[in-house]
Amino acid sequence: MTVPTLLAISHGTSSATGAAAVAGLVDAVTDRLAGTVPVRAGFVDVQEPDVPTCLAALRETSTVLVPLLLSAGFHVHVDLREDVEGAVAAGQQVALAGALGPDDRLVDLLERRLADAGLAAGDVVVLAAAGSSDARAVADCERTGELLAARTGHPVRVGYLANATPTLRDVVAAVREEHPGARVATASYLIAPGYFQTLAERAGGDTTSAPLLLPEGPAPEELVEIVVDRYRAAR
Repeated sequence: MTVPTLLAISHGTSSATGAAAVAGLVDAVTDRLAGTVPVRAGFVDVQEPDVPTCLAALRETSTVLVPLLLSAGFHVHVDLREDVEGAVAAGQQVALAGALGPDDRLVDLLERRLADAGLAAGDVVVLAAAGSSDARAVADCERTGELLAARTGHPVRVGYLANATPTLRDVVAAVREEHPGARVATASYLIAPGYFQTLAERAGGDTTSAPLLLPEGPAPEELVEIVVDRYRAAR
């Protein structure tokens, strides 16, 4: 039986640094599965190749599409689902894996990024999420905030950078009003550097952690493991 190709689909970005960071994750997954699973990459938006182009190139093999997205919102439930269903209707063998989060290993990584950013006793954490018009994605982010609070022992609120409320800037302002004198530590729940990371850094927190993928260095083991696990679960 042919081993399904792992098709890693990220959102896409106009940031060269962000694109390189995501490519590094795909390379790390490729290395982890070397000799056992073919790995290809594509994008929901901004970059090429897009998902239909990727699936067309893989029409002669079975495929597991793994979204490199932290929560399951419109892109997972609608865009990617429609792409997969269209390919299946045309006779391809394609399965759609789950989003990367929520996952305890993402919380491990968030905790490490916060520590690197100088999280201190008494700080209030605001989780900076991209945001989505899909309530299921918002629920995923809120769950991640709950897990991070339980892990760190710090109060954690969630703020969004687009397409959902409350906004990150509003949450930071509210935390300052509710906890006068406390530092606000913004935890970046973004997969890579780029425009949203810049917005998070400018939202008024006292410190902002780096995104999950760094501009340099190897991809975090946690993310590599999650991508591989999502692939295997959907095979």
